[in-house]
Amino acid sequence: MNKLTKINRRKFLNRSALLALTPPLLSHYPNFFTRKKKLRHVCVGVGGMGWHDLNRFKSHPEVEIVAICDVDENHLARASEALPQAKTYTDWRTLFANEMGNFDSINVSVPDHNHFPISYRAIQAGKHVYCQKPMCHDVAEIRKLTEAAKKAGIVSQLGTQHASGKGDRTAVQWIKEGHIGKIKQVYLCSNRPGATEAYRFEGPRPANGENPPAHVHWEQFIGTAPMRPYAPKIYHPSKWRAWQDFGTGWSGDIGCHILDAVWKGMGLTAPLSVTARVQESWEQSPARRADTWPQSNHITWVFPGNDMTASDTLTVEWFDGEFYPPEAVRSLYSLEDYPAESAMLIGTEGALLIPHTKMPVLLPESKFQAVANPDLEERDHYHHFADACLGKVKTESDFAVSGPMSETVILGTVAIRMPNTLLTWDARRMKISQPAEANRYLSRTYRKGWKV
Repeated sequence: MNKLTKINRRKFLNRSALLALTPPLLSHYPNFFTRKKKLRHVCVGVGGMGWHDLNRFKSHPEVEIVAICDVDENHLARASEALPQAKTYTDWRTLFANEMGNFDSINVSVPDHNHFPISYRAIQAGKHVYCQKPMCHDVAEIRKLTEAAKKAGIVSQLGTQHASGKGDRTAVQWIKEGHIGKIKQVYLCSNRPGATEAYRFEGPRPANGENPPAHVHWEQFIGTAPMRPYAPKIYHPSKWRAWQDFGTGWSGDIGCHILDAVWKGMGLTAPLSVTARVQESWEQSPARRADTWPQSNHITWVFPGNDMTASDTLTVEWFDGEFYPPEAVRSLYSLEDYPAESAMLIGTEGALLIPHTKMPVLLPESKFQAVANPDLEERDHYHHFADACLGKVKTESDFAVSGPMSETVILGTVAIRMPNTLLTWDARRMKISQPAEANRYLSRTYRKGWKV
């Protein structure tokens, strides 16, 4: 056998071995194929946060947005200018009927009450799903969506975009490394200035509504919720979070962001119990309690302990509105400059402050000067999802992890609706053991014609 034959034979064997690789592994060799197929993506909800989401996906070089959908034709027109080749729809059901064979992945960036039917239908069809937090409106929806994603084997990502940032990822690593010893208690808060006035209405809803503007498809906006007349400035756009039919309140909106690094770093599982305090004016108003969310909440979960906790249980508290973490906790950093949105872990050897969107701080700082920030690459949450769909990586906020965390956050909203009542949670059976009447808040009855 001459030298040339040996070389050709070696090339043949190497090429055959590469061809034997599974498709996910082949995606690690971007130059292997002369033309690589793009990820065909669909955006449902393109106003507000949906506009941000669209632009992040649009910026990925291997993503092609093939269709867009929004109940507001003004939002749709702006998005269509940015994506003139994308097909446009005002009803996601029509989009699915017409385009199901033409896309691979979807992002769901609509009000909370419609997250489940869109995401679930997509998963059933084998599509990869990026869903905005808090994943779903109800605990039962989250459980069903989490299980469906696992069964279908699709790529999933919760819209906790800061979970991919260096700040949260550093916090997760520091927690796991045990710098502050065993964890004794955790304090979460979201006291963002102006949020109460801008997003948390006292109610009540107007006695009489009016015809929606021609560019808003009100039937599609209402979706799974009970029908109500349109009223300007209090539902659409962005104000829907204040209403129980559409949103999950302030803790439901922001809770997944603030809890995420703690959940992952500590390896938390479902809580044993949850209770909530709310401001007195909401608690004493039957009309408000039936329709809106409170302006202020203090939620307390008790979790089973693990090898990272100082005892056999761990208490995690949430504060928003007029409720703040105790002064003794805030003073560990600064009473004047305590981050309005943050998590604080108290350990046996120190404390860890995780300001939302910023780098974490080990306390007291003088004790931990030798601890260096880990060397982490920059990461875009949206691009990371697209790369996972293309077989390159695993997502940061897969439903397998973010689903149980979302359940915990939304279980807190159940406690809000029954203030000052200890709810005992049986996660395996997805049931509130005591009091039994609280179970009615775990799920909803969808409006006729919208059941999945």
